[in-house]
Amino acid sequence: MSNTYKNILEKTTFSPPSDWLQIKTIDMHTGGEPLRVIVDGFPELKGNSVLDYRRYCKENYDDLRTSLMFEPRGHADMYGCILLPPNDEDGDLGILFLHNEGYSTMCGHAIIAISTLAVQMDWIQVMEGENMLKIDAPCGRIISYVNVVDKEVKSVRFHCVPSFVVGLDKKVNVEGLGEVIYDLAYGGAFYAYVDLKKNNLNLDLSTESYQDLITKGMTIKHAVMRQDTEVLHPFEDDLSFLYGTIFIDGSSKENVDSRNVCIFAEGEVDRCPTGSGVSGRMAIHWARKELELDQTMTIESITDSVFKGSVVSEEDYGPFKAVIPQVEGTAHITGAHTFVIDPKDPMKNGFILR
Repeated sequence: MSNTYKNILEKTTFSPPSDWLQIKTIDMHTGGEPLRVIVDGFPELKGNSVLDYRRYCKENYDDLRTSLMFEPRGHADMYGCILLPPNDEDGDLGILFLHNEGYSTMCGHAIIAISTLAVQMDWIQVMEGENMLKIDAPCGRIISYVNVVDKEVKSVRFHCVPSFVVGLDKKVNVEGLGEVIYDLAYGGAFYAYVDLKKNNLNLDLSTESYQDLITKGMTIKHAVMRQDTEVLHPFEDDLSFLYGTIFIDGSSKENVDSRNVCIFAEGEVDRCPTGSGVSGRMAIHWARKELELDQTMTIESITDSVFKGSVVSEEDYGPFKAVIPQVEGTAHITGAHTFVIDPKDPMKNGFILR
């Protein structure tokens, strides 16, 4: 055996210089959608609420968002989160969501993953059966329920913030596509929901249409952003923006009600059915009287992963008749990492190629 190879076997720990930033993460996926959970090394964020932390991070540490989400550490469809204090003593934790465009207001797949991780890391006192977490997201408080059987997480369901319909069967003229019919709804974030059965878009929701879905989804999103003045949250200006386009179609599977593909942020394609998107869909189906209380819908994603959605209650929310949706799914850990940032690296802030 050569001395070089002996050294390789013996010296496997890299110790970065003291001026290099080290950020530790636990990586996960929910239905195929990645989540990079930042657990140590990120600079302290200042504020008194998750929305405060969100503004402070955007103004002071946006370069670290791009470093961790963009290439070479991430990719165009990477997603992450920072764990924070809750908004008040009644909460368990706060969470800030990161992606290629910035900071989203709600992320259901992250809620499912973090709730799973809280049990697997013993961050909470774990009991057999149902374990509850109160999580403060930028859009408000989310209540999640982790089902533990024989010390293993079987599934997570969460109750989203009040979700509501702004308008059904709205129309927008889209360059290259003509008139597009969409529903505008909020499930922690605003989406334009485009049912393929109502539109002649020459599109299917398969992985083969990946690039076409990005192009058409972003074109529709920008057209709605230019025309629709109703993307307004009743209480928070910071939540008043269109997050993405969600395409809806039927499913070929016997036990699946429909298929969801969400194009969000700067052309990210959600690998899972989109928790906030399913929440908004529950509001739409409730408004159309297509759902009864606690009736479950099964919705699949572009990767065939599945979330279950339902409506658990109805309430007034500002001028809207809103619902509290429930969304259920599963998540898994994929790795634990220590990322280092060399201050002399010309690509330390990352880049994206699609």
